[in-house]
Amino acid sequence: MKRDEAAREVGRGRGSGRSLPSAARRVATAQSASEPGPARSGAASGAATGPAPDARRRVTITDVARLAHVSLGTVSNVLNNANMVAPTTRQRVLEVIEETGFVRSKAAHQLRRGSSRTIGVVLLDIANPFFTEMVRGMEHALRDHGYVLILCSSDESHRRETSYLRVLEEHRVDGLLITPAARDLSGVANVASHGIPTVLLDRDGTEHGLCSVTVDDVRGGELAAGHLIERGHDHVVFVNGPTSIRQCADRRRGARRALKASRIAPVPLLTELTVPALTARHGEEIVPEILGLPTAPTAIMCANDLLALGVLRGVAAAGLAVPDQLSVIGYDDVTFASMLSPSLSSVRQPQYEMGAAAAELLLEEIGQARHEHRQVRFEPELVVRASTGRKAF
Repeated sequence: MKRDEAAREVGRGRGSGRSLPSAARRVATAQSASEPGPARSGAASGAATGPAPDARRRVTITDVARLAHVSLGTVSNVLNNANMVAPTTRQRVLEVIEETGFVRSKAAHQLRRGSSRTIGVVLLDIANPFFTEMVRGMEHALRDHGYVLILCSSDESHRRETSYLRVLEEHRVDGLLITPAARDLSGVANVASHGIPTVLLDRDGTEHGLCSVTVDDVRGGELAAGHLIERGHDHVVFVNGPTSIRQCADRRRGARRALKASRIAPVPLLTELTVPALTARHGEEIVPEILGLPTAPTAIMCANDLLALGVLRGVAAAGLAVPDQLSVIGYDDVTFASMLSPSLSSVRQPQYEMGAAAAELLLEEIGQARHEHRQVRFEPELVVRASTGRKAF
């Protein structure tokens, strides 16, 4: 059969006894083998067959309608209200869908219904295992409700956070979970004012009328420093991150509170050194400065476990033994803390539970017309392991 005749057969919805999709595929194959231009229109039915969708691009609902010789509305009804379409027509559309590999745009469908079924998540550092566990808790709480997460990492940058907030709002997320990068919450509050339910993580939302899930980081800093003081350490170096980050500022307050409460005379010395970011690299790079202090420290307190990991590497490279010559304590108690050698003492935050609690608060706000904002606060826990010992006198 000549190509023009084959095209006319497709236009009639038949071709050598094959179903419409197979015929459409045959025309596309013949065309690609012989010429780059489009296939000719089917003359008998008056419906333009046109070329089959290019394999390099996504098949659209328009492609399906064209190949099945139906309207866009008919394809939509097959996808959403199958009983409204005649069985033979429905079968023809379904065959085209199967043959072309068409996948419907769930996002567009949900948006037409007023919901994207997506939750935006903006975290300080998605590479930090602390946030990994938190996301697991969120996902567990949300997945049975049909929501998916869009994850963004601000890398502790307020400017990047602002950019992500704009993008997430443009994507019409149904809700927002965020660990703010700076003290200024005006941008987050602005998103919430546009009707997007928002829950803060690791930041109290009372002042801005937002739900929040927090840990008492002042108490956590007090536990870490207090543990070192109780072990007899009289000079503690606190390796801290930017104090523009609320958690860093609160952990510093807690460490200072522990010193004031100390019964050791004279009062132990606390030296604070700040690094640009809470990463293992910055922890390792600060070690030469620690070891070069006029008064040698006997213990190092780190604002998180990643800093502590870097400090342990730097101390080992300097030939010092932990805890015999220097004690080291971290904060967060991430999964690797217990696997290090020596195992790392830390202040535990219930990361998974925090993520789940934040997601549950968000679900409440999404589902309730009159929602009462709540603040959930977890208490930290001191976990003592091999990296902290008594000061060697």
